[in-house]
Amino acid sequence: MSKLTLGSHPYLLGFEQLERLLERNAKSGNEGYPPFNIEQTSQNSYRITLAVAGFSEADLSITIEEKQLVIRGRQSDDSEDRVFLHRGIAGRQFQRSFVLAEGVEVGEAIMENGLLHVDLTRAELETVVQTIKIRKG
Repeated sequence: MSKLTLGSHPYLLGFEQLERLLERNAKSGNEGYPPFNIEQTSQNSYRITLAVAGFSEADLSITIEEKQLVIRGRQSDDSEDRVFLHRGIAGRQFQRSFVLAEGVEVGEAIMENGLLHVDLTRAELETVVQTIKIRKG
């Protein structure tokens, strides 16, 4: 018995890219830093909120790469002139990726009280029925 994958199932045509996205997402470690929330703010809108205390707007970048929202953070190291007796606040870099469905667009990003909010909207999808004519060969 052979294993059926999403891209090789006989009734699912053209889903190879989705299968690659799922594999890539499964391989990228699921770290817990920074913590985040995803909330539905209306019927067709969402908000992703990341806890990015200690990061400034200049330390963060938000990009869309191959249908993925990628949020990166990298703080500049200003600890050269400082002597720490205890260092419990991590200043590490991070990357968080979120796969976007077809029709989801990234709106604005807002930094507020150490939280980064990224708003997403989903366009209304119209149901289209198309009739294909059969011609004689």
